[in-house]
Amino acid sequence: MPSPISRRSFIASATAPAILRAQPSRRPNILFAIMDDWGYGHAGAYGCKWVNTPAFDRIAQRGVTFNNTFTSNPKCSPCRATILTGRNSWQLKEAVNHFSIFPPDFPVYPDLLEKAGYFVGLTGKGWGPGDFKSTGWPRNPAGPLFNSVTTKPPAQFISNNDYAGNFLNFLQKRPAGRPFCFWMGGTEPHRPYEDGIGLRSGKRLEDAVVPKYYPDHRTIRSDLLDYAFEVEYFDSHVLRALNHLEKTAELDNTLVLMTSDHGMPFPRVKGQIYDAGFRIPLAAMWGRELKGGQRIDDFINARDFAPTFLEAAGLEPAGTMTGRSFLDTLRANRSGWIDPSRSTMLVGKERHDLGRPRDAGYPVRAIRTKDFLYVRNYAPDTWPAGNPETGYRNVDDSPTKTFLISRFDEYYRLNFGLRPAEELYLVNDDPDNVNNVAANPEYAEAKRKLRERMEEMLRGEGDPRLLNRADFFDTIEYTGQRTHSYENWLKNSGVQK
Repeated sequence: MPSPISRRSFIASATAPAILRAQPSRRPNILFAIMDDWGYGHAGAYGCKWVNTPAFDRIAQRGVTFNNTFTSNPKCSPCRATILTGRNSWQLKEAVNHFSIFPPDFPVYPDLLEKAGYFVGLTGKGWGPGDFKSTGWPRNPAGPLFNSVTTKPPAQFISNNDYAGNFLNFLQKRPAGRPFCFWMGGTEPHRPYEDGIGLRSGKRLEDAVVPKYYPDHRTIRSDLLDYAFEVEYFDSHVLRALNHLEKTAELDNTLVLMTSDHGMPFPRVKGQIYDAGFRIPLAAMWGRELKGGQRIDDFINARDFAPTFLEAAGLEPAGTMTGRSFLDTLRANRSGWIDPSRSTMLVGKERHDLGRPRDAGYPVRAIRTKDFLYVRNYAPDTWPAGNPETGYRNVDDSPTKTFLISRFDEYYRLNFGLRPAEELYLVNDDPDNVNNVAANPEYAEAKRKLRERMEEMLRGEGDPRLLNRADFFDTIEYTGQRTHSYENWLKNSGVQK
């Protein structure tokens, strides 16, 4: 573990981030709204009829909707570390894993903006879960916490954090004349849910859209509606924030991004290397800077957010950031493919949650293009969702999970079964990624080229797994509770005396 150092002293020593671009005449405010476990497509702006998202839709109508935004690692803390540092997760040392430490090696955009004169704040969930204090970070990497305003939640398990109220509290404390950078981090729609709240709120079972990797069953439809209820709750807070900025004449000078950290907390989605897990919603607005109603197909990576915020503020990105600003894409004022170079995405993971012997993970790397998703599973003899005897711990508990585990059929295999070393999906014909064509001779050449390209790109990014240093990943400490560890299971089951 790196020796603790002051986060501020590290940033002060990084000269590259202090370089100013041509300073904009009026630096924009930055409002970053991020849900916890909200899947791509589940918004009105994407044509969804069973999840109502007036805030996201308003941002899309007045700005830009992105059709292809991805995280490099579909789990909470690895994705959030990617957002903050502008680096892919395999470039983040210990932060590649869930429930890890946050290394002090990399500047984060909230600190860089604060150093440049921005008033910075956070409400709700920033970086986490994990440990940032032991490595010398005096506060959450996403910024100083504003969580004092609470509200009565509309359902069990929903946070009592009044996200919008805390944003207003933050604005009231802002010194006059300073632009702000605020991270509004919902804990919704993370599980657990109040069972049946979607139906009781007036939603209809027949409206939910069931992915092909699930059977069409009432239990699953109701669970999806409960998820939708929580998405809508956080969206309502973003809407309140937008209304306040408009009322105070600050909305036009505020760059707003609304997104998620990964897909919904359902089997074969959250934590899994399929489109539904790592593809995320994204919409952006910025007053007259952006023409409304544009839809962009360019591939955007979560590591591109930080450089974009910094460029909008007139700053160069930190020298450690490997993402690219997409401000030029935002300002293109047209739809479709803007930048032809933004057509490839790398994805991967190491260990997320416990439940395997010796705290082992499930290492995967993948490459996503316009036509294909190629997946390389490095431990195909290992359970991708976690060991059965410990409860498939890399899948959140839910009615859907319980229902699927009881079946032991093709749906069980898709969600919990072992996977081959290589998977290949035709993403346009098979958006749910259920028909693996990796063994089809017709795609042998495409598979080879994708594998070689992926490995070349990963080596170029310094991925330890591709540089014969994969043993590093086994040394990363799990900082959370060990309730679901394999060793605890052995002890409690009586197998281990």
